[in-house]
Amino acid sequence: MGGQQTLLKVRIRRFFCDDVSCPRRTFAEQVPGVTTPYARRTPLLRGVLEKIALALGGRPGARMTRLLAAEVSRTTMLRLVRALPVPAAGTVTVLGVDDFAFRKGCNYGSILVDMHTGRPVDLLPDRLADTFAAWLREHPGAEVICRDRASGYAEGGRTGAPDAIQVADRFHLLQNLTKAVDRAVRAHGKCLKDRPESEAVAQPRPATDAPEGRRVEVTRQRHAEIHALHVKGIGNTAISRALNLDHKTVLRYLRAATADELLTEVVPRIRDLDKYVAYLAERWEQGCTNAAWLTAELRGRGYRGSERTVRRQLHLWRDGSVKPTAVKAVAPKPREVTGWIIRPAVERTEREQADLARILQRCDSLRTVDRLVSDFGGMLRQRQGQHLDAWIAQARSSGVTQLVGFADGLIKDYDAVRNGLTLPWSSGAVEGNVGRLKTIKRQMYGRANFDLLRRRVILAE
Repeated sequence: MGGQQTLLKVRIRRFFCDDVSCPRRTFAEQVPGVTTPYARRTPLLRGVLEKIALALGGRPGARMTRLLAAEVSRTTMLRLVRALPVPAAGTVTVLGVDDFAFRKGCNYGSILVDMHTGRPVDLLPDRLADTFAAWLREHPGAEVICRDRASGYAEGGRTGAPDAIQVADRFHLLQNLTKAVDRAVRAHGKCLKDRPESEAVAQPRPATDAPEGRRVEVTRQRHAEIHALHVKGIGNTAISRALNLDHKTVLRYLRAATADELLTEVVPRIRDLDKYVAYLAERWEQGCTNAAWLTAELRGRGYRGSERTVRRQLHLWRDGSVKPTAVKAVAPKPREVTGWIIRPAVERTEREQADLARILQRCDSLRTVDRLVSDFGGMLRQRQGQHLDAWIAQARSSGVTQLVGFADGLIKDYDAVRNGLTLPWSSGAVEGNVGRLKTIKRQMYGRANFDLLRRRVILAE
């Protein structure tokens, strides 16, 4: 019968009830392991179809059943999944929690993972603190909660399981530090470029005194309003509509731990044209000043920018405001310098180490950033949380606005951060389950209801 559709014709007995008060008049005999009441397929085949539906979903699972000669429709596959009972979560002593997006930037849910087994135990329809706290009260017994830096999960953990130890994930700590370092590097973008000593200008340290003015007042007010709404679990799109701000503006304010990080001087981004300025200046000196012609030559060398950018550069040389000087050394991109600083020295190449050394020699602020990042990285990798107080004190007195904001954020979540730098627990298993959840969600093209997604995530092997 392998690979062929098989129909079983079973002759069974039917029993009649003589009791007139009984609502059932007849009773059919069942064959153990072969038949069940009101079923059109055997328990063995039903179990196979359930596993296919959990692994593939509706339409892909239906296509697979055709190959197995047990064809059913996609709606039948989904009904089989929805008919499966969801096991109770039980007592989870070490719980991991993280958010995932139903639709990025709009709707988010939460996934809960048993850190001992690495298996998801439940999904929540949102990431609000009240929802998480209610789940913890319904499932008492949590002793450790592994989470990211989101304030909603911190508040929910304190409310729903006040005796549990909260552990901030080390990956998210390093991620937060990387963002702070990237902002610091971009604020000192002038120090990334090699210049002759005669033209070198020392990059000043950022002023410790905050600037004053209408712009500063509005920036601080918006930062407080956006973060207050974010703490309540309101999505970025809803915040942008409520405050009449662009979505990218809301993201920029959320990335900044303090308002002072938004008040630093903005350095223009490195253009794609910068690496071709040497050739462009050489052709200018040779008498070629046509922007369209020069753009065509640059495209042959790999330039992917627009002719308008080339025309602007030539205009600066044409009116004499800037002299066409061919600079052979191209400044590294800020994200490259950020990567050099974040990575341990043993993981840098000799060229990266030399380029970083020249940059740090020119800028005292970035040299301070590199030292503090190295100390924090060693503390994180070796789990030496006892040095956290000393590091926070050094960061707050460093004068680097971005690191001061990062240190202030650590103080707000001090206990969880110190536990994360001391205890062996981490949210790695949670991140893995979030990646698996995304795969399942994309298999269903984002059109599945929450109940179907929840069953597939929890029940799938």
